[in-house]
Formats: sequence, structure tokens, C-alpha cells
Amino acid sequence: MFTGIVQATAEVLTIEEKANFRTHTIKMPEALLAGLELGASVAHNGCCLTVTAVEGDRVSFDLIKETLRITNLGDIQVGDQVNIERAAKFSDEIGGHLMSGHIMTTAEIVKIIQSENNREIWFKPLDQTQMKYILHKGFVGIDGISLTVGDVTKSKFCVHLIPETLARTTLGTKKFGQRVNIEIDPHTQAIVETVERVLAQREASVLAAAAQELAKDSDS
Repeated sequence: MFTGIVQATAEVLTIEEKANFRTHTIKMPEALLAGLELGASVAHNGCCLTVTAVEGDRVSFDLIKETLRITNLGDIQVGDQVNIERAAKFSDEIGGHLMSGHIMTTAEIVKIIQSENNREIWFKPLDQTQMKYILHKGFVGIDGISLTVGDVTKSKFCVHLIPETLARTTLGTKKFGQRVNIEIDPHTQAIVETVERVLAQREASVLAAAAQELAKDSDS
């Protein structure tokens, strides 16, 4: 479990490619090395990965075919930076919102509007079915960052970023056309799906009642 508060960015030092499989090694910031062991969970751009090797500050992770397909981690090259967050502890402050580290889709950056003190970025999810879970003033995870949703259209949404977020995360260097990882707030997802299920059941009941009335009229 993660909080969506990025603790640092880390440089990707090496990438080992195999068939539908990749191992990458990052330079873990010293402040995040304490107690880090094999099997620990670390979010990379919001995607939960498992530590497979620790050699000083060089920490390795395996990426399977599904991870490479669903997330933007397959686009990463040596020298790139990734947003890093270690798994949350029960005593940690939840400054963002609870996140699982399971990426639902990626989104393309389709517009960047820069003003004096903040930046507005518009995203278009690759899987448009996820848009029903993205609500005005709701939460969304973008490359592991817990953010509040700004405006929403049928196919796109935006967030507003303060200088601190731009300085501490990779969103400060993102450009038009690049992809980001998207994790939907699970509470929003549960509410939307519950409402959809209740409305579908109600509609089915109304249709069944109407069919019965028609059948009675036909018999008479």
C-alpha cells in the first residue's frame, strides 16, 4: 500500500532485456535505503515492484510482460528518472490518498498550460472506460503522485500542479505526447460501480414489470 506522496526520484542505471521480461536497476537515494530488503515493495511511477537485488545503493527490480504492457515503465531508458515511494507503514502520515500500486491504464499528455505559479496538464487515458471513475475534485494517481482532479470532459481531464510538485517529481519534465501511469481511486471506483449495478437492477425490474403488464393486456 502506498500514499501517493513521492519520496524521491531515482535514476535508472541499467536495463537488462529478456523475452517479455526486463530487469532494471536504479540508484536508490540514501535516505530510502534503511531496512530495504529482498522482497520489499517499492512504487516506480506508481507501479508496485518487488526488490530482487540490493548492492549498496544499486537496487534491482523485475518487470514482467503485463507490467510492460499496462504501464509506461517499458518506455524507460537508462538515465531516465522514476518517481519512487516505499511501501507505507501503519504509523505513516497519509498525506495523499491510499493507493495500491496497481496501474489501470496509461494516459497521454495532450495539453500543457503554463502560468506564473502553476502548471495545468491535460491527460487522455488510453483506456477510455476509465474516464467514468475520474470525477471533478476526486483523486487520481498519476505516475505515483496523489493529485486532485481539475476539469473533466468526456475523454480528458486535467490537474493543476504547484511548483513543489513540479520540482520533486518527474511531472516537472514531462512533455506533450508522453505517457503517464494512471491509478484510479478505489473508493470512487467502488461507488461508481455500485451505483451502476443498482441502476441496472432497477431498470431490469421496470422492464420486467412492463413486460408483465403487456402480457396481461394480451391475455385480456
